[in-house]
Formats: sequence, C-alpha cells, structure tokens
Amino acid sequence: MSREIIAILRGLTPDEAEAAAEALIAEGITKIEVPLNSPSPFESIRRMVAAAGDRALIGAGTVLSPEDVNRVAEAGGRLVVSPNCDLRVIAATRAAGMESWPGVMTPTEAFAALKGGATGLKLFPGNLLGPAGLKALRAVLPPETRVYAVGGAGPANFAEWVAAGASGFGIGTALYTPGLDAGSLATNAAGIVAAYDEACR
Repeated sequence: MSREIIAILRGLTPDEAEAAAEALIAEGITKIEVPLNSPSPFESIRRMVAAAGDRALIGAGTVLSPEDVNRVAEAGGRLVVSPNCDLRVIAATRAAGMESWPGVMTPTEAFAALKGGATGLKLFPGNLLGPAGLKALRAVLPPETRVYAVGGAGPANFAEWVAAGASGFGIGTALYTPGLDAGSLATNAAGIVAAYDEACR
C-alpha cells in the first residue's frame, strides 16, 4: 500500500539514486522528490525514473522557475514541489502534465495556488503554523484539497497533524541525510511508515 508521504532526498547523489528509490518503494513510500539544490539532481531523477518510474511518483523539490520545471520533465519526472507559491511554476508544471505541490502558508497563497491549478498544497514550514494553524486553514479550504505538512511534522506528531486535517506529509531529515546508505534509509522509512499507519487508523 502506498502512503501519502513524499520522501525528500536532499543531498542525494546520482550514484545513490537507484538504491534509494528501491529502498523507499520496498517500505511503502512511493512518492520521491530530489531537491534541486542536491548534486546533479536531474541525473538522479533520470536514474530513478529509469529504474522505478513505473512503481513510484518521482520528481523534484525546491523548483523555483519554469525552466527548472522543463528540465524535470525532460528527466522523466512527474512531480514538482516548491517551497513557495509561484504561479508561473504551477502553470508550467500543469502544462507539462506533472503534479504541482507549491509551498503555502497563508489563505491568500493557498487560494492563489489552487486557482492556478495546483494538485495539492505543501504547508511549509509546517512548524510555524502547527496543527492548530492547519485546522484553521482547513475551515476555509475546499474540502477536497490535499494538504501535506512539511517541516515540523514527523512520527512523533503524525496523529496530531492528521486530526487537524493533514492529507499527508513531506519528510526530509527524519528520513534521509546526505551520505546515508540504502539500508539505513530503509530502516528509517520502515519506522516512519509504521508511525504513519498508526496515526491514520
């Protein structure tokens, strides 16, 4: 079963990409982003897509321009995640047939992103608003809106976020830090998946 978790592999290198993707998929995490401030991110995306693109939604994070969107598409990515709400990035992403997850914090940004065609919203940094802030935002968002909490959301408080209306999560350093081997990544992923499943019961 696939979970509503995006693995954020900041710092991943191309030589680690295939093994990392396989480790995550084996533990039930099938949404993977390589932030563009990682070494050779487009090559990492290309390798992961070639190895596992039929089993996982793979793409990029920290996408800040339409030009970067096009490069993600050329690498075979199908997921674009940003830390901010840039309508040009959303439009380019949707035009390329990819999922768009812009970063938002305020109702103004959230509604602008949705009007622009965003697939879902990345509440970022989540720790600044917290579950209480998400709950307040949920009161005005269309009920079908998918909201992923990123930053300050993890195994210790998944249940609190889910109760506040989180649809899912983006998980970075709790899952992966630069240089982590695939076995350790799998161990981290297993723990996060178990906590997620418990919170979503």
